[in-house]
Amino acid sequence: MYELKTKETDNNVIEFIEQVDHPKKREDAYQLLDIFTETTGYQAKMWGPSIIGFGSYHYKYATGHEGDAPLVGFSPRKAKISLYFAPGETKREQLLKELGKHTTGKACVYINKMADIDVEVLKELIKESVAFLQEMYPNQ
Repeated sequence: MYELKTKETDNNVIEFIEQVDHPKKREDAYQLLDIFTETTGYQAKMWGPSIIGFGSYHYKYATGHEGDAPLVGFSPRKAKISLYFAPGETKREQLLKELGKHTTGKACVYINKMADIDVEVLKELIKESVAFLQEMYPNQ
């Protein structure tokens, strides 16, 4: 059976951020921690070794694969900062046009630094993603 790699852990979020090498990226991680905590109302938790997640939901695909994941999150990675939002959320594409300098993957949005983006648009992305997932996966 498939073993989910990204699970909620008891690792300390602040200790993880303190291990970020680059001082500016560490500063950005603390700013993101404040923004995500304030916007979601959830306490930050570590998911796997490097994702800081907020809230959680349980998903089950038609294939039978199921698991838990954070509603939203971020990771201050070496190359870029990864932001995690719901990929199917309908307002996502429009909001991303207004976010500022970024690139995207399937579920991730990558930024170089906080100075490159509009914080108010980031907050909207967080709110929309949380609302979308809570509607898609009720009773969490």
